[in-house]
Amino acid sequence: MIYPIVAYGAAILRKKCQEIDENYPNIEKLINDMFATMYDSYGCGLAAPQINIPIRVFVVDSIQLFDRKQANVPNLGVKKAFINPILIESSAEIDTIDEGCLSIPKLRADVQRALKIKLKFLNEQFQPQVEEFHGINARVILHEYDHIEGILFIDRITSIKKKLWQSKLKDISKGKVDVDYKMIFIK
Repeated sequence: MIYPIVAYGAAILRKKCQEIDENYPNIEKLINDMFATMYDSYGCGLAAPQINIPIRVFVVDSIQLFDRKQANVPNLGVKKAFINPILIESSAEIDTIDEGCLSIPKLRADVQRALKIKLKFLNEQFQPQVEEFHGINARVILHEYDHIEGILFIDRITSIKKKLWQSKLKDISKGKVDVDYKMIFIK
């Protein structure tokens, strides 16, 4: 199932999401649907609140961000689901890269993020994991992690840029945006 993406302005995008346990109904199907929705929307990550589900789950596929010539090099990208993640470390070393969001289409800005992180999470079988991620993988994961914390990438841009975007953000929240994927506009 392809879910519509929740647009900027929806209250769910500003709420800290709830943890789930292994009794959460149809989690495997939900995760598969999240990957399908992410691909249908041309994304590299998707968090549950972006499909109007307030749980601490997100999916990432950063493999597609790497040059196809490098496809035979192992461990360039990450493709996995993260359940109940907890950020346990982030490096002081940061990088600034242009970022966007499926819930805030057509707007991109430079965002500072840690270059290295360590995350504790559950995999799709609810087995505990602890992994380190670097570079673009860390960036994509941190972006999705922010979503389950109720934080949007626009909270990490300059106040001047955010002020310049006020009318565009208002248009997005009212559905005045043209995208190639399904969106819902709720309050």
